[in-house]
Amino acid sequence: MSRPIGNTRLKAARVAAGYNSQQALADVITRTGPQLGIRGLAVGVRQVRRWESANPPWPQPDVRRVLTHVLCQDVEDLGFTAPWDAGQGPQEPGHRASTGAAVPRMRLTTVPTQTVLITQPATVSTDFAAVTRSHRHLYWSVAPATLHPAVLEHSRLGCALLPEVTSATRPRLAAALAETYLLAGRIEFFDLREPERASETLLRALQAAGEADDPLMGSAVLAHTAFISGWAEDRDAAVERMVAARAYARRGPASAEFWAWLDAVEAECETRCGNTRIALHLISHAEDVLADGSEHTTPPWMDWFSPTRLAAFKGNTQLKAGHIPQARETLLQVLEALPPESDKQRTVVLGDLAAVEVADRSPQPACAFAGQALDQLALTWYATGMDRIREVRRTLAPWQNEQCVRTLDDRLYDWGMTVSALQR
Repeated sequence: MSRPIGNTRLKAARVAAGYNSQQALADVITRTGPQLGIRGLAVGVRQVRRWESANPPWPQPDVRRVLTHVLCQDVEDLGFTAPWDAGQGPQEPGHRASTGAAVPRMRLTTVPTQTVLITQPATVSTDFAAVTRSHRHLYWSVAPATLHPAVLEHSRLGCALLPEVTSATRPRLAAALAETYLLAGRIEFFDLREPERASETLLRALQAAGEADDPLMGSAVLAHTAFISGWAEDRDAAVERMVAARAYARRGPASAEFWAWLDAVEAECETRCGNTRIALHLISHAEDVLADGSEHTTPPWMDWFSPTRLAAFKGNTQLKAGHIPQARETLLQVLEALPPESDKQRTVVLGDLAAVEVADRSPQPACAFAGQALDQLALTWYATGMDRIREVRRTLAPWQNEQCVRTLDDRLYDWGMTVSALQR
């Protein structure tokens, strides 16, 4: 008799999310409970072991909520079966019995893992990748609310095609699908400010990268999940994801630019968590890595990083560390060096320059930089850039009766900008 292999779905989701041990998952569930308003929740490794057994027990409601939040999948997708669906017991309060009418629910398409039918020609992966590449280029100019639905539909097409190609074609198609999911996750996090949705999408990207056996894509996806944890000031989760991202990058081979970007991501997370000294050390290491170079090339899909972008990270960290003259000098150099297609990044740099002037108690130049950022945001929307300007406006409170601040308010809250922000 073969030995039961257990709940492989939960184990796969746990490892994919960066929790390499059952104890790590138990710890993060216990730690996340209070963040979701759930007090007194404690999960041990013994409970996780039961969940990963061949017959996992149905988790309690509070535990289910945290578990699905941490792993970014529905509880059924994690290998659990509700007692009422299995005919094992009564329904939970609030659970509605099926009436025979299907209730539509929009969900991300699960990445297929087995070839069922082969009907597509070998060129399908090239054709699919061409559209993925076009979406990547469009990201820098097309409004995120316009581009995002098209990218998601493209991901659904990729999932539909994946079971219909040969084993030789499958890795190339899966690699393009992983890039598509990564782009969707980037839009959701950086542009639409939907971190929970981005977490779920990035998990799909990691699954597709696994189908492609593409460790660099896997590393990039994990680093993006670290961004999400870092911005939520969950340092433990961010560090754990960066450890996983570096492990994947070592399977690469990764270029010097890729390694420097990982340092920059970790530096951003440390800055968000208040550890600017560690962040500046990481950025210094990244600068050394770029100076040393590497014989390996950077993947073409990694078009969001360059030495200038690293300097932008550095300027923001210097600002947060209170190194105001250095931050001003760094950010002004970045602003001059940014290429024309970096309009989104330009709004962030202008916002940081405005914050530098506020820290230097100079409201007029602060408002001038913020106004330039608003000019750019009117052309190229970027939620991260708008967040910077709103943060600057809050710090301008001591000068709110000055004319320059009132003029900024007129710009920040005019009809067009307000409606644009709500629409996008």
